[in-house]
Amino acid sequence: MRLLLFGAPGVGKGTQAKLLSSKFNIPHISTGDILRQAVKDETELGKKAQEIMSRGDLVPDDVMIGIIKYRLHKNDCQSGFIIDGFPRTTNQAVELDKLLREMNITDIKLINIFADEEEIVHRLNKQKSV
Repeated sequence: MRLLLFGAPGVGKGTQAKLLSSKFNIPHISTGDILRQAVKDETELGKKAQEIMSRGDLVPDDVMIGIIKYRLHKNDCQSGFIIDGFPRTTNQAVELDKLLREMNITDIKLINIFADEEEIVHRLNKQKSV
């Protein structure tokens, strides 16, 4: 099973990804988590991302795609994965599509999660107060 979860911040992508990951024993890939891991592991891309983030800049698409590529090539992704909240830009979507074709991954499913706007605001406000 290979899934891409989309939706607004606070809609529950991470929550659903964790549940699905546990149920189907496939990795939950959160770009924030793998970015932090790449920095911690001091990979070349992690070092580049750290330098960019320390300046307060957003990590560019090519670095994000490189980090996703690195993560998808790990052994635990062979039987499936769940990507949470990526791609975020049209360019990232184009590059992810290219990457998936290069890796011969054709069975990916997209799930767009919706929630009532009031509920999303409530969830995000609740997170801020924790």
